[in-house]
Amino acid sequence: MTTTQTMTLERERLLKLAEEYRNQGYTVTLHPNSEDLPNFLKNYRPDMIVQRGDEAVVVEVKSHTSLTFLPSQYLSSIAKAIEQHQGWRLDLVMTSSDESTPYPSKSEGSLQKQEIELRLQIAKQIANYNLESAILYSWSLVEATLRLIAEKEELSLKKFDPLYLVKYLTSEGIISRSDYQFLLNALSSRNTIAHGFKTTQLTPNTVAELIEIIEKLLEDLNSSSEAS
Repeated sequence: MTTTQTMTLERERLLKLAEEYRNQGYTVTLHPNSEDLPNFLKNYRPDMIVQRGDEAVVVEVKSHTSLTFLPSQYLSSIAKAIEQHQGWRLDLVMTSSDESTPYPSKSEGSLQKQEIELRLQIAKQIANYNLESAILYSWSLVEATLRLIAEKEELSLKKFDPLYLVKYLTSEGIISRSDYQFLLNALSSRNTIAHGFKTTQLTPNTVAELIEIIEKLLEDLNSSSEAS
């Protein structure tokens, strides 16, 4: 998906959310300027602020692509600023490209270990206030980690789709059977959310365990690199 397509997808989602909030009686400010923001948000440029009575919501609509262009501490910083003010909350809404979007023919642009570790900290912050966004973001790190492991192990990947990655690395003994089943369940939840359906299977423990699996795989990757 091109940058233009990503921006269009994010804008369409933002406009749809704005209409939903208006229908619920909120006052909506899209792309607020500094003058529209309270003092504790002057250093940020959220996508939208909605207010109704004593309730105020800061809305950020992002894709995995646009998150890579944000300063690494942006989300955690704005979340902490908002948490200190009663009646305010942050809603991070993740957009997802269609599953039919082709994968790149090569993986040179895939995230590397340090980048994955940095983004894991962001995933943990997201999980504090939006589980659905957290699992979408965390799953992208699962795929990046599995591709990185396959590269280090010199495994020949026929394709990059997540189900294939999980099954193939399990067959190679890299993913344990217990983790394999958990990843399949997490992938099912991720797909349900990505396509706009509700799920009752998602809990804070789901996201926490998914992040733990990524961290464990990265540790194993580091150990194998040192051994070689």
